[in-house]
Amino acid sequence: MIIIPARLASTRFPEKVLADIGGLPMVIRTAKRVESIDRVVVACDDEKILDICAAHGVEARLTSTTHKSGTDRINECAQIIDVPDDELIINVQADEPFIETEVLELLIERLNTLKAGNAPFIMGSCYNAINTESAQDPNLVKVITDVDHNAIYFSRSPIPFNRSGEANYFGHIGIYGFTKKSLHDFCSLGEAPLEDIEKLEQLRALYHGKKISMVKVASAGFGIDTVEDLERAKKIFGME
Repeated sequence: MIIIPARLASTRFPEKVLADIGGLPMVIRTAKRVESIDRVVVACDDEKILDICAAHGVEARLTSTTHKSGTDRINECAQIIDVPDDELIINVQADEPFIETEVLELLIERLNTLKAGNAPFIMGSCYNAINTESAQDPNLVKVITDVDHNAIYFSRSPIPFNRSGEANYFGHIGIYGFTKKSLHDFCSLGEAPLEDIEKLEQLRALYHGKKISMVKVASAGFGIDTVEDLERAKKIFGME
């Protein structure tokens, strides 16, 4: 199933999950985008979002206002709706209204492979190739991987450092997949210093020695972090 964490407050873009995109609030646009994959539930922190979801026929659950991360929010939601421990949960950010369903399908395929291999901890995400200019943007998270396609590190800085003049850069696409049990295990880990420094919750898993399996995809979608991002996205996808 897919759970979309939606927090009303946003420092850089107030109430961005309700911003209009082609006549629909962003969170609804995202939910409609992925509803062909499986059941979709919005995990929100405010009744305003809950009411908007109800008005558009999107399933939603009200969660705590004190969560520090979206992953903690979907973990609570998974408990509320009593998801089985071995069921796959895909965390799609509310600010990813242009994510392609093909990307989710590739991630689900990888997660099912990990399940079939009885991996003790199942967590996956996606990335794509980006250019050198994009790599300089701290709002676009970069990732480097090992030979087995597991994440080595995520950073807001360009990684790797380009000393040879031939560096390739990869951008992290902010969707995650877990089994319900692994999601709970992740949220039970202590917070990591790197997580707080970079403000990237996935670093919690790496700090504690957990593997994040990364799937390389081709994607034109991107997260909406600022008003400028929203206007750029509307132009790209013909929704001005």
